[in-house]
Amino acid sequence: MTRPPHENVATLLVDPTVLAALEVSLMHLDLRVWPMATAPICADGPRQAFQYRRRVVEARRGAWDDAADWVPVWVSFGASWREGAEPLPWAAHAALWDELARWPGHLRYRKCLTGVAPLPVPVGVDGEGSGPRVRRA
Repeated sequence: MTRPPHENVATLLVDPTVLAALEVSLMHLDLRVWPMATAPICADGPRQAFQYRRRVVEARRGAWDDAADWVPVWVSFGASWREGAEPLPWAAHAALWDELARWPGHLRYRKCLTGVAPLPVPVGVDGEGSGPRVRRA
């Protein structure tokens, strides 16, 4: 039995007042923000987002009550972080967690990755993904 295709993502709750700025800062690192409610892999995104937010806020027993109306998002890794079928390099993890640490008070997350169905990336006119062309060492 083989595992269905997946990609690793970080799941966060984001203060809606900083969502756009966070997306731009992550974009510079070739990390993509996918709001759960509108993600193309979700059959019922708004329901999934609601259920995730409710579950994690309640699990924290009051510690995350300020995030009760925040936006659940996935953060995926762009093509510059990938080396074929190899696992993500530790540098990718470090870049993500370091950037998220720059947003205290506006994000709630567990420092781990989970697997979701592959998220389709828009393709440019050159037939490649729309991320930066920089290859990481």
